Amino acid sequence: MPALHQFLPALAPRDAIGAHTMKVREVLRAHGVESEIFAGEVHRDLRSEARSYKDWAGGTPMLYHAAIGCALGDWIAHRDEPLLLDYHNITPPEFFEAWNPETGLLLAQGRAQLARVAPRAHAGLADSHYNACELVQFGLSDTTVVPVFIDPSRWGAIDRECRDQLRRTKRGTDWLFVGRLAANKAQHDLVCAFALYRSVWDPGARLWLVGGTSAGPYQIALEGLIERLDLGDSVRLAGSVPPGELGAYFDAADVFVCLSDHEGFCVPVIESMWWGKPVVAYAATAVPETVGDAAVLLEHKDFAAVCAAVDRVAHDRALRDALVERGHGRVDLFAPERTADTLLRALGHAGVLG
Repeated sequence: MPALHQFLPALAPRDAIGAHTMKVREVLRAHGVESEIFAGEVHRDLRSEARSYKDWAGGTPMLYHAAIGCALGDWIAHRDEPLLLDYHNITPPEFFEAWNPETGLLLAQGRAQLARVAPRAHAGLADSHYNACELVQFGLSDTTVVPVFIDPSRWGAIDRECRDQLRRTKRGTDWLFVGRLAANKAQHDLVCAFALYRSVWDPGARLWLVGGTSAGPYQIALEGLIERLDLGDSVRLAGSVPPGELGAYFDAADVFVCLSDHEGFCVPVIESMWWGKPVVAYAATAVPETVGDAAVLLEHKDFAAVCAAVDRVAHDRALRDALVERGHGRVDLFAPERTADTLLRALGHAGVLG
């Protein structure tokens, strides 16, 4: 039986890379390939899903999911087994240097490790063409785009009490963004654009920012910005929320607004489309290829232009309906069975399926 064991820095709940890794294992096993998951760290809730990479016996092909610097990355660099590399993007460290230097150092370490590991891998996978181009620049020319696995069957839970409370208190257009609080996600720009929208377009509007924090000082600065702009209760930093509460925010929102400066794929825009919500997004890094023609894309992050786009999407029914319809098409394009076929073709090309 052919084997392809997977390695990643950490396996944790509610993590797109971890979920992707477990889905890859499922697809491999369904096609007769032995596959186990080995990680640098394993969350206590997922101990039945993976083991420490230190327990691996060696001798078979490896699939390494590169996302951040870690001891595992150095260990991978010194192995001599056949290696495939799945690149999930490593955020440029300068986004974290002012807010969380430790994370910035890990990101810099991850890019340095990638520069050592990529040339020795005999094939690469990447979530997007944007990531594939980066991987080629790191020295791995034989790279295939295999999107991150998206599983809509895990979406749809709604905390009805939370959803109903959001609806009862609605006074205007409700903006939503989902993503960890981090400078590269540019929640600060969202807050500034939203402040202009409240003052000129819609004084009853609200902004919901859902996601945990990657840098405490950035969150503190963001809270200070909200206070200085006198936004009061109109901006909610919801933090990391359970699936039902996340579903309530998606269901109650009018528009998903993404002004992120750096994304390797951006799963939440596809999740928003699944919920039937129109998307307004800044056309940076991998976002344009992820959303395709199913979003209003902004070439420049001009706050007035952001507001005008959001207001049009919120009130132009024909445009809104067209975006929602196209959004469902994007969701279908990233259906797990399609991604599985793409993955198997890529692995067949790499010669690891026997």
